[in-house]
Amino acid sequence: MIEVRADPVRFRAQRDPVGRDLHLSSGAALVNLRLAAAQLGHAAVVRLLPDAGRPSVLASVRLAGRHRITREERLLYAACMRAFSTARPRVGERPRISVVNELGEAARLEGAAFHPLPTTQGASSQRAVLTTYGDSPVEWLRAGQALQRLLLVGTISRVSVSFGFQVVDVPGVEDVTQPGEVPQVLVDLTQGVHSRLLQPPVGRQHERQGRWERVG
Repeated sequence: MIEVRADPVRFRAQRDPVGRDLHLSSGAALVNLRLAAAQLGHAAVVRLLPDAGRPSVLASVRLAGRHRITREERLLYAACMRAFSTARPRVGERPRISVVNELGEAARLEGAAFHPLPTTQGASSQRAVLTTYGDSPVEWLRAGQALQRLLLVGTISRVSVSFGFQVVDVPGVEDVTQPGEVPQVLVDLTQGVHSRLLQPPVGRQHERQGRWERVG
């Protein structure tokens, strides 16, 4: 059994009094842990906030049985090895609808809703908001997982993702969300024209050695 715990050293009471940002970041770490388990051939069973008496334990992960890794998991794991940049590419454009939909599906797989925001004609990026139903620590963890999966899929799809945890007075949010949805993360998506794609290794003998190639 693996436990994911809140790190008190990273807790900033003035900037994050209820620990929301900490939960969002920890949710992102959970996605990486699950992908690492899959890379080693294990299925990961996750429980969020498993012990009410120990609120610092944000999640427990049990490695259950054998798991045959998928091509998508290989690509996502490779994307974990690449440093993220929140800076917009010098040459970029608004992502195609099909790419935006793919990123939205990545967020939905982790339990969050994804809503593109209205854009002006000629805009070079697409803004969207990640939401959850409710605003509890569990929902913050889900939103963090959704953001991380979106970041990884964005890396594979050559999309630069800038994001902010504070969604306050953002125009258009109320128009695209449903009653009960709580905005958690604002993202800005830009398709990189000259970015490189990730390709998994051809031979399975290299999977455990982290050998990944960049193409494009």
